[in-house]
Amino acid sequence: MKFFKLIFLFVFSVTATLAQNRIQNLEKAFNSLLNDEQAKHAIASLCVLDANTGKTLFAKNEQIGLATASTLKTITAATAFSILGKDFQFQTTLAYTGTITTDGILKGNLIIIGSGDPTLGSWRYQNKENAVLTQWVAAIKSTGIKKIEGTIIGDDRIFGTQTTPEGWVWQDIGNYYGAGTSGLAWRENQFDIHLKSGSSTADAVKVIKTVPATPYLQLVNELKTGSPGSGDRAYAFLPPYSNTAYIRGSWGIGIAKSGISVALPDPAFDCAYRLQDTLKRLGISVSQQATTARLMTLNNQIIPSVTQKISTISSPSLSEITYWFLKKSINLYGESLLKTIAIKSGKTGTTSKGVETEINFWADKGIDKTALNIIDGSGLSPGDRITTSAMARILFQIQKENWFSDYYKALPEYNGMKIKSGTINDVSAFAGYHTDAAGNKYIVVININNYSGSGINKKLFRVLDELK
Repeated sequence: MKFFKLIFLFVFSVTATLAQNRIQNLEKAFNSLLNDEQAKHAIASLCVLDANTGKTLFAKNEQIGLATASTLKTITAATAFSILGKDFQFQTTLAYTGTITTDGILKGNLIIIGSGDPTLGSWRYQNKENAVLTQWVAAIKSTGIKKIEGTIIGDDRIFGTQTTPEGWVWQDIGNYYGAGTSGLAWRENQFDIHLKSGSSTADAVKVIKTVPATPYLQLVNELKTGSPGSGDRAYAFLPPYSNTAYIRGSWGIGIAKSGISVALPDPAFDCAYRLQDTLKRLGISVSQQATTARLMTLNNQIIPSVTQKISTISSPSLSEITYWFLKKSINLYGESLLKTIAIKSGKTGTTSKGVETEINFWADKGIDKTALNIIDGSGLSPGDRITTSAMARILFQIQKENWFSDYYKALPEYNGMKIKSGTINDVSAFAGYHTDAAGNKYIVVININNYSGSGINKKLFRVLDELK
């Protein structure tokens, strides 16, 4: 028995020494980062917890609020799982107003009632654009409608009229990753512009087409042909609800991409427009131009009451949505989920109410409110300020939840770790989980703001490598 006790004490001592050395090496590596020329004017923070106990193994600048970039999505996703539940689904309803005559004339309108589903018409799921339109057409035909003496209304009221959070950068708004929310989102609120560079930098860039065709939008092409290897430096400046897009920047000679993806300025209108266009091609005429609840309100028109619901489309589950939200860092999903948790909590579906709900939720679980200065749900705003300590504590708490396995599965893998990345101008961050070769589990959050130059991620990984 004494022999086994000695063996146990020896193994425990060796393990403790190795763990201590690992943290000492981590500290050295982080100090090297702080002394790096790229970090000369930067603020860097690191917080590492024992994932089993929550004990802080190493922390530096962990109480300083920093811009998070997309690592904020780890908190948004955790909040959505907690408040909405992993099986939550959005519902989009097609209905008609008015009456249908015996000869199949709808004396009224079709109305598409949105619930904020950011996946409707997305190519990532079963409810792709063509599948949705096919289902709606079948539902319309099943009612006997052959002609519509009215219009098609995209009901986008549930999220109000402010699509993008305050604090987003003008250069981001108008591009696919800066697509704002809509009560009736459609095709992830984006479309493509196909481009062709000139043969020299003196030549203009040609706009080939939009996919799908958007004849209701005017594109003003100010693009210049970039030098070989300069790549994609093209940006769309297209405010919400506008019908004029300015395309600026450069498009490099020899670029392999076909074009850029741009934010839809009015997704609810585009959704109604696509349905009307589909019906027209099938011989079902609509007497008035497609519109939205927002446009009707602007024009002092009364939005008619629903007579009959004819089709309901359910979104994928929250678990499936979160998989792509974290894996591909889709900003639209974060903003839509933030507004949805506000509605679920009995508040209006706005960004500010979503933020309020989120902060209060974690404050009730012991997270310091002042450590969570949140502006949006995706982290695209450079004004977000969250401490690495607060983010790490939230990541620790959620491990016991019944939805955690779905959450963990959704986290991308970087540098051999299950961590979410975050990148905006001069901000780089990672947050998530790691299990080392010996089976020790860690929660890691590392963040650097205001660094200079490029290639900073390799240096962040050198720090995190000390946990392997």
